Amino acid sequence: MRTIVVLMDTLRRDHLACYNPETPCIAENMVRFSEDCCIFDNHFTGSMPCMPARRDIFTGRLNFLERSWGPIEIFDVTLPKVLGGRGVRSHMITDHAHYFRLGGENYCQQFDTYEFFRGQESDPWVSLVDDPPMPETFYGEVKRQYQCNRTRFVREEDFSSVKCFQAAMDWADVNKGADDFFLMVETFDPHEPFDVPQQYLDLYGDDYTGPQFDLPKYHKIDGETEEAMDHLNRRYQALVTMTDVHFGRFIEKLKENGMYEDTLIILTSDHGNFLGERDYIGKNYIPCYNELCNIPLLVHMPGGAQAGVHRKGITQNIDIMPTVLDYHGIPCPDTVTGKSMREAAEHDGPGREYALFGTFGLSVNLFDGRYTYFRGPRDQSQCYEYTTSLTTIRGWLGKENPEKIECGHFLKRVPYPVYKVPEIKNALVTDPVYLMEDHLFDITADYGQTKEITDPKIIHLMEDKMSRALKENEAPGEQWGRMGLQKKY
Repeated sequence: MRTIVVLMDTLRRDHLACYNPETPCIAENMVRFSEDCCIFDNHFTGSMPCMPARRDIFTGRLNFLERSWGPIEIFDVTLPKVLGGRGVRSHMITDHAHYFRLGGENYCQQFDTYEFFRGQESDPWVSLVDDPPMPETFYGEVKRQYQCNRTRFVREEDFSSVKCFQAAMDWADVNKGADDFFLMVETFDPHEPFDVPQQYLDLYGDDYTGPQFDLPKYHKIDGETEEAMDHLNRRYQALVTMTDVHFGRFIEKLKENGMYEDTLIILTSDHGNFLGERDYIGKNYIPCYNELCNIPLLVHMPGGAQAGVHRKGITQNIDIMPTVLDYHGIPCPDTVTGKSMREAAEHDGPGREYALFGTFGLSVNLFDGRYTYFRGPRDQSQCYEYTTSLTTIRGWLGKENPEKIECGHFLKRVPYPVYKVPEIKNALVTDPVYLMEDHLFDITADYGQTKEITDPKIIHLMEDKMSRALKENEAPGEQWGRMGLQKKY
């Protein structure tokens, strides 16, 4: 059995014509690929943002209920390791620099082999003692390290995401004829900075001459002009297009080598991004609207089954691990809370009963097939992280309050003692004001989530479903108190 997972960071589903025929974004290869795929309409993220989402994918269970951003734990049972135990070779190709920063340990090491291409965002790659070229005026941010890195991006083939797809093509040539493998191809694009060769901007008629704007700050629009926001959107679209071009080259290589027709190929993302909608830019601090959390999932089934068919069953990225194991004929570990998507794909099954998603320490959110319910926390004094490692994104957990850190057997499913760290400072969000609110929408009638529902009977129903979902996903006991929910189950 051959399986390939292609993970594109920050790929919005409404920029793909298979989901939104009105989109101006050019992604012809992904759309052509979708014609050979089962297209999942109700696919939602789980834990956000980047590394929490990847722990979901690797372990088949939700990260955000017990931890923020951090490494693979000693007790984690991961997809590549389970496959390896049954003789399936695994390889990862990535340009995601967070794997090699503090807080991103042990992910790539789950694979038999991996390749890493340098230069995305603030990857500490290019060393310049003197300052690189810096813009005099700009919106958002300008990061010195990325300005150093981009001095190496002279030609299109120099961009790290392009190198990822080229490496995947080379891998397909070297391994032509192989019949039992798991390949993960991951590109940081189209995540910001939205840096792209000019010819892709030209496709969108971009003639912007204002201050540099390719790395937006995460905040509500404040000072960015309409012209600048239009430019930012065109930059994102152009980066999707470049990523699509090289994804298409990879797919053609698979076909050329006879590695396409009978291969399970999964294309998805970790989350979306706001580009001015509702006056928001970015992610993390924003309520979990569909722009962020209803993400694309295209699955090429072996033999081309269910080609071009849309499925309404609820799915999440925690379902990728059990799905891959299902197709490989390998039993799913008891640690996994995800559900195989095979029935939903092949027989139009209902998928999951609900999708539970969010960012650690902020709102908890649930989609039940009709309603999306965002619930803000009630008591943050009951917010704790559980981990065997105190590393987090570019820093350390508990450094501000070491005397309050406990250690013990706090997670019932885990044989190891873990740290219990009270949340004093959220490593992911500086201003959580927008995530302390409740919102309820019927997205079957109001996909744009513009009409708030206030019916107390529906709210009570969703509270009950959320309480049960916390139990079924093995949330730490204090989550009910933190969220102001009754623990009935």
